[in-house]
Amino acid sequence: MSSHSTGKSPSTLTGSVSGFAGVFSYSRRAMQLVWTTSRPLSAALAVLTMIAGTLPASIAFVGAHIVDAVLQAMRSADHDAQQVLQWVILEGGLVVMLAGAQRGLSLCQSLLRAQLGQRVNVMILEKALTLQLAQFEDSEFYDKLTRARREASQRPLSLVMRTFGLLQNLISLISYATLLIHFSVWALVILLCAGLPAFIAEAKFSGDAFRLFRWRSPETRMQTYLEAVVAREDHAKEVKLFELGSLLLNRYKQIFYKLYGEDRDLTIRRDTWGFFLGLAGTIALYSAYAWIALSAVATRITLGQMTMYLMLFRQGQSAVSASLSAVSGLYEDNLYLSTLYEYLETPVAKSNGYALQGSVQHDGIRFENVSFTYPGTEQPALQDINLHIKPGESLALVGENGSGKTTLIKLLTRLYTPTNGRILLDGTDLQQWDESALRQRIGVIFQDFARYQLLLGENIGAGDVQNFDNEARWRTAAAQGMAASIIEALPAGYQTQLGKWFKDGRELSGGQWQKIALSRAFMRSRADILVLDEPTAAMDAAAEAQIFEHFQTLTRDRIAILISHRFSTVRMADQIIVIRNGRIIEHGDHNQLMQLGEHYAHLFSLQARGYQ
Repeated sequence: MSSHSTGKSPSTLTGSVSGFAGVFSYSRRAMQLVWTTSRPLSAALAVLTMIAGTLPASIAFVGAHIVDAVLQAMRSADHDAQQVLQWVILEGGLVVMLAGAQRGLSLCQSLLRAQLGQRVNVMILEKALTLQLAQFEDSEFYDKLTRARREASQRPLSLVMRTFGLLQNLISLISYATLLIHFSVWALVILLCAGLPAFIAEAKFSGDAFRLFRWRSPETRMQTYLEAVVAREDHAKEVKLFELGSLLLNRYKQIFYKLYGEDRDLTIRRDTWGFFLGLAGTIALYSAYAWIALSAVATRITLGQMTMYLMLFRQGQSAVSASLSAVSGLYEDNLYLSTLYEYLETPVAKSNGYALQGSVQHDGIRFENVSFTYPGTEQPALQDINLHIKPGESLALVGENGSGKTTLIKLLTRLYTPTNGRILLDGTDLQQWDESALRQRIGVIFQDFARYQLLLGENIGAGDVQNFDNEARWRTAAAQGMAASIIEALPAGYQTQLGKWFKDGRELSGGQWQKIALSRAFMRSRADILVLDEPTAAMDAAAEAQIFEHFQTLTRDRIAILISHRFSTVRMADQIIVIRNGRIIEHGDHNQLMQLGEHYAHLFSLQARGYQ
């Protein structure tokens, strides 16, 4: 069995579970979260909890009087049962009140569960919107996000329900104690101590279960991924063609068996210890039962009192067990809530930029000694990039896959920040720009553009969130992106549901999707920088050339940046840079680079030879 299932705590977890008391630090925050979610429901829960806590002892007290009243009526000459009926009616009323309180608690819990689950999930998603791209590409952080989404969203309500349950049982125990103390203080001590052994076992193994939960996040995420690959339509073709189904399914099963083995071992240890420790408590309780019964035989208490004390012990045993179980559950909930707040409190670098325009108008884009290394790696993705692109110019990026072309675009769009050097737009460092103002000036379509399972028009509208539902703008952008003819051929036009996840969804070809994505870039009418990162890779050479000729016409007064492996397209650009291993090794227009006769000329000649 793996070491993390033995209860050993890694250094990263030590601070959050260093002490049993310290881990309850999230209870107050969870209570506050529930209270602010719905004050009326939270208040109703509190009131109903108090009612439900006091009624069981009252019912036991009335039950004792019923028994004594029955015995008194049996001994009397006229067998008058009026007093018995009065006590029975009173107990019946109390039972109805208890049932109503319990139903009310269930109703409040159900309504709160829905509201709170939604609120916590929204908090998780709102936090996701503030995160940087680097955090999404960090596997450890992604595990943190997965844990928060999988478990922690349910825990605040669970914690509050347990807190109210604990309060209800404590109220009940106080009322039981008030009656039991008339029999013996030691009976009360036995009642309270009998549940401790089982509680200790629960608390110990709750911590073990949590440590399993934290450590296995990558494995459960892999299970989810394998399930998606086997069952999703975008993988189905290759899974069937390459007969990957059995291999992936076997890997899915192996992960399950590994996780199941850890769960099985923990469950066996938990239940075995729980049984024997619980047995000790049961022996103590039944010893008290015998004590009460023998006291009734010795006529030190009445038969009604004996019935009441036995009922108090039975219900008190349940209340003590429930209270200690609630404390153990609270401990467990706090552990899981730590993952939620650990995620929500992930530091995010705040943008200090406020510039809405550059200090040097119409200067264009400048890269000055820009280098960048991805977090967690040592090899720079870009090194000493120097570049100037003026308004109205087009730039083509050429290089092998992994040479740094897309990284350069990510830096330009401020998805990443340069490790060294700076990037200027109209004379102002990108870091000083207001983020929204900057991105409104840039329209980008990446090679791996998103294919939203939304309406076709909304797939185009996604390029400008302020005009997301503007059909007139859809049509204009579609015409510029050369997608209008595709859309007009569809029966529902812009209202066509794309993808296969939803009813009547229509799947497009790769080339059609690329024209939709290209149209998305033209949604930003204010954008004076347009970037195409190999978005036409699924088109043939003639279609791509037509697209880029059209693209050049539409971007005469704008900066156009394109990445393509087709040199028939690249040669149209005003500037061409060749990138190798993160460095610019050649820079010029097509004729200059051909005359240079080096890497670009060699690649161009190789590709041209393929068309001869």
